[in-house]
Amino acid sequence: MTTTTSAPVRRMPVPDGTVPVGIALLIAGVATYAFLRIGTLAVGGEDEFAPIVSLWFATFALAPGFFLPLEQELGRALAHRRATGDGTGPVIQKVARLGAGLTAVVVIAILAASPLIASDYFDGDWWMVAALVGTFVAYAPAHLARGICSGSGRFKDYAVIMGSDGVVRILLCLALALVGIKAAGAYGFAVALSPLFAVAWVWRRGALRPIMRDRRVVGTDTPAGYTPLDAATSSAAEPDDVGSEATWSEVTPNLGWLLLGSVFAATLLNAGPITVTLLASDNEDGFVTTFSYGVLLARVPLFLFQAVQAALLPGLSGLAARGELVEFRSGMKRLALVVVGVGAVGTGGAFLLGPFAIDLVYQAELGGRTLAALALASGIYMMALALGQAVIALRGHALVALGWGLGVATFVIVTWLSHDELFRRVEYGLLASSLVAMCSFGIALKWKLDSGADPDPDSLVEAATLSN
Repeated sequence: MTTTTSAPVRRMPVPDGTVPVGIALLIAGVATYAFLRIGTLAVGGEDEFAPIVSLWFATFALAPGFFLPLEQELGRALAHRRATGDGTGPVIQKVARLGAGLTAVVVIAILAASPLIASDYFDGDWWMVAALVGTFVAYAPAHLARGICSGSGRFKDYAVIMGSDGVVRILLCLALALVGIKAAGAYGFAVALSPLFAVAWVWRRGALRPIMRDRRVVGTDTPAGYTPLDAATSSAAEPDDVGSEATWSEVTPNLGWLLLGSVFAATLLNAGPITVTLLASDNEDGFVTTFSYGVLLARVPLFLFQAVQAALLPGLSGLAARGELVEFRSGMKRLALVVVGVGAVGTGGAFLLGPFAIDLVYQAELGGRTLAALALASGIYMMALALGQAVIALRGHALVALGWGLGVATFVIVTWLSHDELFRRVEYGLLASSLVAMCSFGIALKWKLDSGADPDPDSLVEAATLSN
């Protein structure tokens, strides 16, 4: 009797690091809500907490915008060296110098504009300007540490840096509240210093050490099951085992477009609260905090989607890397359906349950129409983010930078011309700008696929880390 064996079902493995990174994203999201609530109570009310909210959104428009591309390029370059058995030390040193230079340029720009920032954005509070400089300086090593960990395959340490930032911030906030400090500047520095604790922790664990050159592998095809030699286990390494010299072309092939697109995307994501801060009158400080609560509530689906995306996107990248573009198209359609479903549920939930939720969590009042508009804008932004990552995977870095740039320009124009009422004009601006970016990426993706664009492995790495 002949037995037949069914063909094994092809399954796409979950990439290393997916679970810890997904958990870290969820922890970071929950910590954001907790910090804003605890901080408001600690300083004595929404008006007093408004400068800290303004600092918060300015920080996450600046720091990820400038440093996420460095993290991506560092992770990509290190992963490439690991695959070829070359040492990673020279690349880390090169990107660290680049990060220090970029930090200096932005800090000088902030200091040059500090009188305007202090008067128009922080209501004359110079301590908050100092905290803004501190946050930018602190997040530089945090992003570089994340790049080292991801590029070296140390995903648990990567997740620690990502998830512990918010937890440490809450602990610092509680400590300040327990000793009775109410000055906004102190809580601003809690935002600034929080990422450094995790960096110090993973550094003490040795997770930031470079991987040494493996003479068995470098210059040859990587053998199956190869694991590179770690610096921690290579005390007898020769001086040149740190790795071959790193060139600027190795660490910056797409940095310019990634940097431009990242700054535009982060600006658009945080444009609502920043604009409300700038446009609110002297007696509307409470509006800043209330609107920021609404923005964060509307982003619940976005936080969840980013965690799910940690599992979905590497699979799509794998399909593109193998040239299976038919399956890639199918996977993108499924991803789009997930985004549409999440966005629809989020928008409906914000309209029906949002006012109750924001009152329950923050004891604030905001209408269902405003919350629904913010949730819809967040859902459209999610779709734009997913499409933009697919375009980057197909080597469309310039097109993605252009799309986010069009989104920012649209926000400025619509917010300027659309309406007199503060919240309404910002809502219209967020909706229109996200829609323009989404349509731009949709057109770019269709053009890339129709033209038969081949995916680039380095671009796949950059796409997989774009939203983290």
